Amino acid sequence: MTNQLPTPQHLFSLLAAVITFNLGVNPTFSADPFRTSNQHRIGDKTEAAFQAIFRDGNYPAADRYLQQAITSEPNEPLAYAMKASLAYASKDLSSLDTYANKTLETAQKLTATDPLRGNLYTAVGHFLVGATTLKNKGTVNGTADALNRLRQVYEYIDKAEAITPNDPEVNLLKGYMDLMLAVNLPFSNPDEAIQRLKTSAGPQYLAERGVAIGYRDLKQYDQALTAVNQALKTTANNPELYYLKGQILKAQGKNQRNSGLLREALNNFDQAIAKKSQLPENLVKQMERERRTLVEVLAKPM
Repeated sequence: MTNQLPTPQHLFSLLAAVITFNLGVNPTFSADPFRTSNQHRIGDKTEAAFQAIFRDGNYPAADRYLQQAITSEPNEPLAYAMKASLAYASKDLSSLDTYANKTLETAQKLTATDPLRGNLYTAVGHFLVGATTLKNKGTVNGTADALNRLRQVYEYIDKAEAITPNDPEVNLLKGYMDLMLAVNLPFSNPDEAIQRLKTSAGPQYLAERGVAIGYRDLKQYDQALTAVNQALKTTANNPELYYLKGQILKAQGKNQRNSGLLREALNNFDQAIAKKSQLPENLVKQMERERRTLVEVLAKPM
C-alpha cells in the first residue's frame, strides 16, 4: 500500500479497466451473465462483444460486434460504455468523448424502465465524461470537474445498490472500484472490497480476476495466484489472464529469488504475446517491455 494520496488523474487511470467489467450476457433475449433469475434485457450483439473481450480477450472481434450493437441495440448504454473504453485504451480522444456522452445519455433514459442498470450506467457515464475531461484539459484544468464527476459516480452506484444490495453486477463494479481505491489510499482496508468480489459479484471469473489484481497490488502473491488460476478455469483462452499470471509469478519469483517461478512467468508472457494480434497495441507494447526485463533478470545470477 502506498503512502501517497493518488491524484484525480491517477484514480481515473486506475478505474479505466473497471468500466468494461460492467457487462452482460445470455443466449436468449436478456444477455445477462450476472443473474440466473430476474435477468435484465441487454442485447445479442452486446453479449457477443462481452464474450469476445472477457472470455476470449479478442478486442478486434469485440469492436466489430459493438459496431453492430450500436445500430441494432441503440438504447443499450453498455455498448457505448464498451466503445468508450476501447477508445480510452487506444487514446482516441474524439471517440472517447462521443461514446462517454452517449453512455450517460442512454443510461439516464434507461433509468425510467430499469432503474438499477440505469443508475449503474449513469455512474459509468459520469466516470467516462470525467476521464475525457482529464484527457482533454489535463490535470490542472480538469481536476475540479473530474472530482465532481467522481462524486457522482459513487452517488449513482449507491442508488443502484440501494435498489438491490446483493446484485452481482453492482457488486462487481463497486468491488473493483473500492478495491483499487483501498490499495492506493493510505489507512484503507481492502478486505471488504475483496470479500464483496468473492461473495457477491458476478460473473465469477471476472470477480476472481479482480481479486487477483488486488492481491497482486497488495503483494500477496500466493492469494493472487490462486485467484488467477481460478479465473483461468473458465477463460483459459484469454491472453490477458496469462499476462496477469505472468506478472504475479514474476513478482513472486523476484521476491523469493526463485528462477523456477521466473521461468514460469516467462512462459505465461509468451502465451499471452502469442495472441498479440487480438490485443490493443499499447497493451502488447507493455507486455513486451515486461518480458524483456524478465529475460534480463533471468540472465543474471540469482
